[in-house]
Amino acid sequence: MHAGALRALEFDRIVSLVSGLAVTPPGVARLETLAPLTDPKAVAHALQATTEAARFLAAQPGFPLRAPADLESILGALGVDGRALEPLRLLGLAEYLESVEQSRRAVTSATVSMPILLRLVEGIASFRGEIADVRHKIDPSGDVADNASPALFSIRDRLRRQKTKLRATLDAFLRDRDTSKYLQEQVVTDRNGRRVLMVRAEHRGAIAGIVHGSSGSGASLFLEPLATVEINNDIVALEEQEAEEVRRILLELTDAFRRRPEDLERTIEIATELDVVQARARFSQMTGGIEPALSTDGAFELKGARHPLLMSAVRRREAEAADDAADDGTDRRQARPTGEPVPVDILLPPPARVLVVTGPNTGGKTVALKTAGLFAAMAQAGLHLPVEPGSRLPVFRSLFADIGDEQSISNSLSTFSAHITNVVSMDRNLALPALVLLDEVGAGTDPAEGGALGMAVIDHFRKRGAHLVATTHYDVLKTYASTTEGVVSAAFGFTPSTFAPTYRLIYGLPGRSLAIEIASRLGMPAPVIAAARGNLSATEALVAARLERIDRELAAIEAERKTIGKERMAAAEAERKLRAREESVREREAALKKRLDAKLDDQLRAARREIDAVIEGLKAKATVLSDRSGRRTAVGVNTGEAGAARSDARSALDAIVARVQSGAPAPAERAASPADAGPAVPLAPGVRVAVGGLGLEGVVIELHGKQAEVDVRGKRLRARIDELRVLGGPTAAPKVKVSVDLQPREGSLSELNVIGSTVDDALTRVGRFLDEAMLTDMREVRIVHGHGTGQLRRGIAAFLKEHPLVSGFETAPPNQGGGGATVVHLKD
Repeated sequence: MHAGALRALEFDRIVSLVSGLAVTPPGVARLETLAPLTDPKAVAHALQATTEAARFLAAQPGFPLRAPADLESILGALGVDGRALEPLRLLGLAEYLESVEQSRRAVTSATVSMPILLRLVEGIASFRGEIADVRHKIDPSGDVADNASPALFSIRDRLRRQKTKLRATLDAFLRDRDTSKYLQEQVVTDRNGRRVLMVRAEHRGAIAGIVHGSSGSGASLFLEPLATVEINNDIVALEEQEAEEVRRILLELTDAFRRRPEDLERTIEIATELDVVQARARFSQMTGGIEPALSTDGAFELKGARHPLLMSAVRRREAEAADDAADDGTDRRQARPTGEPVPVDILLPPPARVLVVTGPNTGGKTVALKTAGLFAAMAQAGLHLPVEPGSRLPVFRSLFADIGDEQSISNSLSTFSAHITNVVSMDRNLALPALVLLDEVGAGTDPAEGGALGMAVIDHFRKRGAHLVATTHYDVLKTYASTTEGVVSAAFGFTPSTFAPTYRLIYGLPGRSLAIEIASRLGMPAPVIAAARGNLSATEALVAARLERIDRELAAIEAERKTIGKERMAAAEAERKLRAREESVREREAALKKRLDAKLDDQLRAARREIDAVIEGLKAKATVLSDRSGRRTAVGVNTGEAGAARSDARSALDAIVARVQSGAPAPAERAASPADAGPAVPLAPGVRVAVGGLGLEGVVIELHGKQAEVDVRGKRLRARIDELRVLGGPTAAPKVKVSVDLQPREGSLSELNVIGSTVDDALTRVGRFLDEAMLTDMREVRIVHGHGTGQLRRGIAAFLKEHPLVSGFETAPPNQGGGGATVVHLKD
């Protein structure tokens, strides 16, 4: 890749942006040398790695890489044998290697597919033991811990005791009345590492000791009392021992890393590559880039290309606007700035390899030219491109660009000469596949000769097999592009009424330069504009007129295209609404079906309640018949009475089945109808009622919430209130009837106490109790079994778990017996 071409394309600015996204010094250094690759396999690998990292960043906050700013010098110091790293540098190295290990775990535990990154992090070596040793022996503040070694602990312990002793001795001199009067100040100071007193010069002999100098004025002497000389000597010696032991510990910690040079070098290399890949991925997110396809047939197609420098500027303005909006409390969506770059399509489908771009000045030709070359360089450097899906381009071995004014006074080169020199250099160093970019080819000299030379240059590179994109205003090149096989012409559009550029390429037609029109729009005097039009030759005027007519026709076609587009959008909207309406109908049908299913379930539950009432009534009749038979002779129950009871029950069940099949409302629903409503007599004790579908008549004895106890021919029957039909008002007080029930009762209707029973007895009673409870409308009962040894509780739990009538059970709450009772839920 030609370095001058990369500078002309501003690839260095892209490199600066990407390197700024690295998080470690080695990553920054590696990215600062970022350059396009020329091997197709290497390019494909780099692009795929960037894609995997972007996929990871979309699902995770980022790679947990971190490193100290002086990491490079730390690594350099490791290469010097016998040199110990300072405590803070050891901590920095440990944290860096720990972050590399954390990054490895993040990659291996990620849920997204990342085969390249997984293979990359496999080579990371673990330094867990060395890191733990550093953190154990060095405090976060950077001091070597006392317990870093037994020797250091002993030295520092003795040092603290000696310093305490020294302080106490010197404080005695400060407090003693006989000695304190000779002191210049009541302080202890340090002189050459020794703790001394400040004695007045005139009292030099008053305190025995060693003088370590005097103050600047000579009025004070720094005196070390003889009583502290030995202590000071011990402190100095201990401090030297401490420094030596600290150095030994630091060298030991440093050597632990130094002894693994290959592991360390490989781990740092992988971490650097990981940082490079994540920086490329973050740049992709910043510019809205995607991975382009690499073509093998020479296709160069950039669809919806947006210049990355413009995209990064837009994203930066968006971030600033969002921050300002957050500070002001404004809605971030309202604070979004405008100015998105206009996307451009740069298309060279096979077999075409040359694109000639024409159009007005300020129309975007040079930007399109730079975009084509820059995107080729970016893709080959492993960077994603801000383009639409379906974009593809080849991998070039050489890239050349002749853009802008390259005149040089020092080298005596004119603009034209500089362009020719560049073209000669391109031809000499061309290596296929190659991309050549020529801005205003043939400019800087006589238009006729320049146009002819430009056409020859383009055709020369075309015949050599290079991809070429050129911009021009020359009519001869427009004709060449429209009539030569393998060459595509395209022109930047403009608004006919204002001649303002649209920055969109229109393929297949030459474009007008609009020099006179733009000069007029920029304020050129009208006489000058008129004279310029008059200076056009007949041929030039004819060509201009024809191009103007083509522009008008294109504008009309564009307007028609927009109209068709709006109609297509309207049709799509109508289709969307129709589909939404169909979906709404389907949802209503589903809701109706759900309601019908719910109503059917209600009817089935009502039928079940009626069947329960029929069974309860049949039991009551059976009891009545049994009582009567007991009062009769041994002949037994009257066959007519038994048959009548069976007939009544069968009729009631048949009526329930017929009502469910016909969808008729339940008896409770029918009772709500004014036509079927019984007499307006309130339900109360003493009121005559009919029970359920058997037509049993009785008298209400007591009301319990939603249930009532009814006397049916001397037998108590419990039934739901909504299953009772009032037949008349209160009756005379019923006669008291005493009956003896020889069957033992199992507690209340909602509770059974089995305390003291054996497990077998308890299970028999529980089974009978559940059968009786199921015949009522109760769906929750309680079994009291006590705490004891727990055998009874476990046996009952195992029994309930397999019982067909039980939907669930649980230990009773504290206010209902706690662990000594079990609450049982019965099925509906």
